[in-house]
Amino acid sequence: MSDYTTGIKELDDVIGGIRKGSNIMLIGPPMSGKEIILNHIMYHGAAINENAIITVATRESATHILEWFQVNNLTLPMSRIGIVDCVSKTLGGTAIENANIKIASSPVDLTGIGVKISQFLEEFFMKRNNQKIQLHINSLSTILMYSNIQTVFRFLHVFTGRIKAAGALGIYVIESGMHDEQAIATLKQLFDGMIEIKSENDVNLIRIIGVSPKPTPWFEYEIEGPNLKISRGN
Repeated sequence: MSDYTTGIKELDDVIGGIRKGSNIMLIGPPMSGKEIILNHIMYHGAAINENAIITVATRESATHILEWFQVNNLTLPMSRIGIVDCVSKTLGGTAIENANIKIASSPVDLTGIGVKISQFLEEFFMKRNNQKIQLHINSLSTILMYSNIQTVFRFLHVFTGRIKAAGALGIYVIESGMHDEQAIATLKQLFDGMIEIKSENDVNLIRIIGVSPKPTPWFEYEIEGPNLKISRGN
C-alpha cells in the first residue's frame, strides 16, 4: 500500500494508493463536482489518515471553505489544516490571518502565494513534525486567467519539485475545455498522473490514470450533498 489514498474506495482499491512525492492533476468540466471531490479528499486525508492539508483557495474564501465542512457536520482537525486565501482581499472583505489562514493579495500574486505555502510547509514539517502533507490548489484555471502559461509553469515547477522532495502529495484542479490544448499539455509535464472527470449523457464519470500501470475503469458517480457516491465502473 502506498502512502496516500483519495478516500474514494473504488478508485483506491484499483490503484492500491498513490506513491509519496506524487503530483496529480484533477481535471474536469464545470459543474461536475470537482470541489466536492477535492473536499472529500481533504477530509479523508486530514480526519482519517492524519495528513496535514494545505489548500490554496483561488475561487472562494477560507471562511467559506471551513463553513462548508461545518454545515455538513464534517469535523476537520484544525491543527492539520492550512488555507492560503487568495480571494478575501480582492473582494474587499475582512482578511485576518490566524494559525489556519494566511492571506495572499490575489490569485495573480504568485510570489505571495508561494511564500504562504512555504510558511505552512515549514510549520507542518519542521515545527509540528507532520510527516504526511497534501497540497491542494483550487484552481489552476483561476490562476491562468491572470497569468500566462510560462509564469504558471515556473511557479508550479517549484512546488511540484518540493512535493516530490518532501514525499508529499499535490493535487491541482483545472477546468477542462477552458484552456487551449497546448497549455494543458505544457502543465501535464509536471504531473505524475490525473484524476480525470467527464460528463456523458448527463452522467458524471471519474477515473485515475498514471499512478499505476493501468488506468482505473471509468466509474459513474453522483454528488449527494457533501457525499460522493460511486455507482459502477465500466
